[in-house]
Amino acid sequence: MLSEFKEFIAKGNVMDLAVGVIIGGAFATITGSLTEDLIMPLVGWIFGGVDFSSKFILLGSVPDGIAATDYAALKKAGVAMVGYGAFITAVINFLILAWVIFLLVRMVNRVTRRGPDAPAGPTEVDILTEIRDELRKK
Repeated sequence: MLSEFKEFIAKGNVMDLAVGVIIGGAFATITGSLTEDLIMPLVGWIFGGVDFSSKFILLGSVPDGIAATDYAALKKAGVAMVGYGAFITAVINFLILAWVIFLLVRMVNRVTRRGPDAPAGPTEVDILTEIRDELRKK
């Protein structure tokens, strides 16, 4: 069973998948930072200084000692609320990630796409030349 497991792990597809998962995790961190640190502040600035990460609708009561505008503290305290700003940020993050993956797949397809392979074996001219030479011998 151990040798069968080693054979399974050594297959190219499993290793490719492992590398893809690791790179995907790192890439998700980069796109998360791109969204949260660059794009969302620009979107907020365009809409008059709105900070989308703290946009929410309270559904429950606010505990004592917590400001009704502190999204992180309210979330930590377990207050019922709809965090639509975090959702908007997640959607933008997904769209960026999907767009970049689309561009990568498109680039790989262009690199790996080739014309039809040349037929193996003699060409038509080579065959006709052989036939001519055989007819001359007779």
